[in-house]
Amino acid sequence: MERVDFLPPPTGADAATRDFTGHAGAARPSVAELADAYAMVPLLNCLLREVAEPLPNPGPRPVYRLPGGRLLRVRAGRRPAEPEVAAAAGGWHPVGHTTLVKLVAEELRHHTGLPNHELPTEITDSRDTVAALLTARARATPPQDPYLRSEQALITGHAHHPAPKARGGGPHAGWLPYAPEAHARFPLTLLAVREDMVVEEGDTATLDDLADAPPGYRLLPAHPWQLDLTAGTLAPAFADGRLLRLGTTGGFVWPTAAIRTVYAPDPDLFLKFSLDVRITNDIRRLWRHDLLKLRRTDTAVTEAFDAIGPPAAWLADRGYRTADFAFEELAVVVRDGLRDRVLPGATPLLAAALAEGFEGSPLEAATDPAAWWEAYLAAVVPPVLTAFAEDGVVLEAHLQNTLVAVDEAGTPVQALFRDAEGVKLLPDTSRTAGWQRLVYCLVVNHLTEIAAALAEHHSGFDPWPAARRALAHHTDLPEIPPLLTSPPLPAKTNLLLRWTGADGADARYRPLANPLRRA
Repeated sequence: MERVDFLPPPTGADAATRDFTGHAGAARPSVAELADAYAMVPLLNCLLREVAEPLPNPGPRPVYRLPGGRLLRVRAGRRPAEPEVAAAAGGWHPVGHTTLVKLVAEELRHHTGLPNHELPTEITDSRDTVAALLTARARATPPQDPYLRSEQALITGHAHHPAPKARGGGPHAGWLPYAPEAHARFPLTLLAVREDMVVEEGDTATLDDLADAPPGYRLLPAHPWQLDLTAGTLAPAFADGRLLRLGTTGGFVWPTAAIRTVYAPDPDLFLKFSLDVRITNDIRRLWRHDLLKLRRTDTAVTEAFDAIGPPAAWLADRGYRTADFAFEELAVVVRDGLRDRVLPGATPLLAAALAEGFEGSPLEAATDPAAWWEAYLAAVVPPVLTAFAEDGVVLEAHLQNTLVAVDEAGTPVQALFRDAEGVKLLPDTSRTAGWQRLVYCLVVNHLTEIAAALAEHHSGFDPWPAARRALAHHTDLPEIPPLLTSPPLPAKTNLLLRWTGADGADARYRPLANPLRRA
């Protein structure tokens, strides 16, 4: 059984060196040095956004006051680097990753009055994961398919989360064979569940095409990592015949950026599994309460996109199947594939990969940034706002839930959205809370990151006037004028959320300067 293929970094050594040292052509850093640099970027972003006070007159190395009174300065940019703290005797002392973790913990204790012994370990685990991924990626060749390359490109990942690459602290051998960032591909494990114990809702017929189940049983594919994690829980069901092992799929699946969601090119579908591991803010299990409302939510989004019409597309979560004795542990959601949704001749790409960068990225190759950006906005913004205005659907249109299809010239021509689990519906949530969530996902998490990446590749380009025009076009939304004139935008506080132990779904926000108002 082939477990994994490993591919090299999507960007060259010179690019990685330039990103984290500021000097193209510098001596190639070691894996440990690169891992430290990658891991410090999101941690610094969180620290600076959530608890630090910027001091006046920012230069190439802006200075911040931390809650405990210490001064911190960094190399400016969307990837802050080279942190230094002011010494009592004068001058600045460089801060490495280990010291930065300790500093963050001390400052958060001072800021919140609360201890937390788990998050520093989680942050270190995230850094060690990056080191393992960098080592793994250096061993083979990348996939030819640019879509798969984009889904598996995220070494930094969430740019404003303190531990975006944490994998639950388990040994690398347990998760590396299934890591998208290591360009893994693997067969799914095929189980058979006794027919009277199958629970399903919606259209799951495609699962039965994966293999033949014995009489009296139904087929249930499983993620091999999840089976490893839940081996003790499921052992009695295997022992008494409620569950059977049938082998593995004949073809490989590719883990996407979501890790627990995989893509099967043949038969062209996505499958989303439970994964009993904390990844960013949540344990990534398919919770019963989410599964029970899945069909209602997905139907509402599907109807909204039917009204919107092409080229915008929704990758529907058609249904789920599981076993009643392991409802959450063995659940699998069946999601639409790409072939019938993507425009003919267009290539879908993960929006998060456009922000982070990968080999062949059309954002990096764009020769007319203004035209490219206007095409991007025209594809992404209208479906999100129209679904909210006309159907009360709050899409979770952040970078990892959005695919942007480009034509042969690399110009955006279509946006595809996914993941009904993250969708909110009015009036299940208040209009005010729904709008705040929409603005955070679409503007702060998504457009801000793409705009910054584009401006980084095209010095002097200001993306925000065009973004303002794209939003202002939607006069049917009374929330738009305040959005364009409000001083702050809502920025989710992932560092404080994790430090205080808040529920992952309990989003908390702090004000962030609004570039739309400035534009």
